Amino acid sequence: MTDLGGFHDHVARVDLSGSDVAYEGVDHDDAEKYIGARGLGVKYVFDQGPDVDPMGPENLLAFMNGPLTGTQVTMSGRLAVCTKSPLTGTVTDSHMGGWSAARLKWAGFDGLLFEGEADSPVYAVVEDGEVELHDASDLWGKGIHETMDILEERHEGAYGKNLSTMAIGEAGENGVKYAAILNEDDRASGRGGTGTVMGAKNLKAVVVKARTDMQQPADSETFRKGHRQAMEVIQESEVTAPNEGGLSMYGTNVLMNATEEMSGLPSRNAKYTSTGDARDDGWAGEEFDAELVSGENVRENILVDEPTCHSCPVACKKEVEVDVMHKGEEMNVRTESYEYESAWALGPNAGHTERDEIAVMLQRCNDHGMDTIEAGNTIAMAMEMTEEGKFDGLGDGIDWGDAEEMIDLLTRIAKREGELADHLAEGPDHLAEEFDAHDNSLAVKGQSIAAYDPRCMKGMGIAFATSNRGACHLRGYTPAAEILGIPEKVDPYAWEGKGELTATFQDMHAVSDSFDICKFNAFAEGVEEYVLQYNGMTGRDVGEEELMKCGERIYALERYYNNLAGFDGSDDTLPARFLDGEESIPGQGASEGEIVELEQMKEEYYDVRGWVDGVVPDEKLDELDIEVGPGTGVSAGDSAAPADD
Repeated sequence: MTDLGGFHDHVARVDLSGSDVAYEGVDHDDAEKYIGARGLGVKYVFDQGPDVDPMGPENLLAFMNGPLTGTQVTMSGRLAVCTKSPLTGTVTDSHMGGWSAARLKWAGFDGLLFEGEADSPVYAVVEDGEVELHDASDLWGKGIHETMDILEERHEGAYGKNLSTMAIGEAGENGVKYAAILNEDDRASGRGGTGTVMGAKNLKAVVVKARTDMQQPADSETFRKGHRQAMEVIQESEVTAPNEGGLSMYGTNVLMNATEEMSGLPSRNAKYTSTGDARDDGWAGEEFDAELVSGENVRENILVDEPTCHSCPVACKKEVEVDVMHKGEEMNVRTESYEYESAWALGPNAGHTERDEIAVMLQRCNDHGMDTIEAGNTIAMAMEMTEEGKFDGLGDGIDWGDAEEMIDLLTRIAKREGELADHLAEGPDHLAEEFDAHDNSLAVKGQSIAAYDPRCMKGMGIAFATSNRGACHLRGYTPAAEILGIPEKVDPYAWEGKGELTATFQDMHAVSDSFDICKFNAFAEGVEEYVLQYNGMTGRDVGEEELMKCGERIYALERYYNNLAGFDGSDDTLPARFLDGEESIPGQGASEGEIVELEQMKEEYYDVRGWVDGVVPDEKLDELDIEVGPGTGVSAGDSAAPADD
């Protein structure tokens, strides 16, 4: 039980196998040590055990709020979905924006814990502190958008007023390893296959019915000071200032031209470090240009709306509408959000920059419920494999830049229609093993990289390698410093100091993910604002050092889980084309000759962390007051394992 402000002390534990719902409080010690949302969710997943089958009934699927979720705190509309990933085999958490998290908090819940497996499809309805299970047989096989429409009418609510729905599409139902969960605003719990776990449990959707009912801070004076300070820095930031800052004007896609210019935009499955580098090499003509899919181009030509999430003045989401002629059929598509990473994965990295066709692909992924980053990366990998003849016997494969074919292939992947699509649905590690295609994969621990080339941004290299959920830009967002100069500008091409920088960002993001607030506030706010708002809401009196220690504890708990699941420093690696060696592809253009000095950065990173070859030693677990599990059996005095000859 906890009496901390920002908590309802109310969690539902739903046994889908027995159709039983039980209610429990939140352990006070855990709430203080792990904050909430990501941190508390990972603790629940850890308690379930790291040896569970990700697709089995024993795996836990946790929908978690934090103590700041759904409050007046700016950008506090985030929800964490925590589980063991079927894509990576690691613990994972994936966050969605919009209004789902706020409504779950207003409905009286700190979290929903789903375990077991329903005998037939069901969906959950959450209202007034209670959860009920309903038959979903008529919804199974339907896309997410049709499912949303049916449930809105069935439960006599209205999206944007008193209703939110989180659902899976055909990809989750069919076990696509990178299936996503989306809500009515097309905001996704995208990475790591959270939708895959939901589908394995025969859970089609979670419907939340609640009107605005914000919790009040325990210490209103401290909270007001922190909130006022946070609003001031957000409004003054060149990145977040409403209706002025780059993020507000162009969304995340404000980065497309920036990374292109610095040769930091992986293109053609990262064979090139920008589309311009590909043109200079003679691979493509002027039609292959990242500017054509940039935030500036999107705003000028296809933008139709700029919706926002709960308590967010930035409004980074960009809704677009396009008319496309697809295989003789005129298609009108309206979708959100034309994000940087999604546009890159489905565009430049797949060898084309067809702006409007990318919008259609985004809509397909959203409706079928698939991670856009993983889908785009997997198809780009398949294009390279096709070029090298590795799909012989499976038909024609797919050619570089074939945007028209990509649109249809996304649907086939979601429905596992055909042998090629069935293989692609399994993700990059499966392709690497099945077709001897390790050198074609851009994955780390089974999850593919995002739109930042580590040959250009060395911090992103060590961040990809040491991410606890597979390659991820959001575990430790070093481009804040390497591109935007936040909190201060660092040389993106230098490796020295990037281990420490990455660890700091990872700990800070673990804190914000556990509050749960949007990472974009970190473009303006710092630990000082975090402390004031957290203390004000909860009534605690923690300092900056103690709060950051919570972030370190959360990150170490995740790593500890992965250690028990069999992961160590040998898994903290990068695709061979980024490293020195026979398969190396050095950067071009502004990144001419650059590769990633990974081993040097890992040594620095492990030293900062106090880890031994990627493993959290028992002394570090004791230092961080992590009192669960058997320990790793590794001592801080142990030497790292010797490299293979």
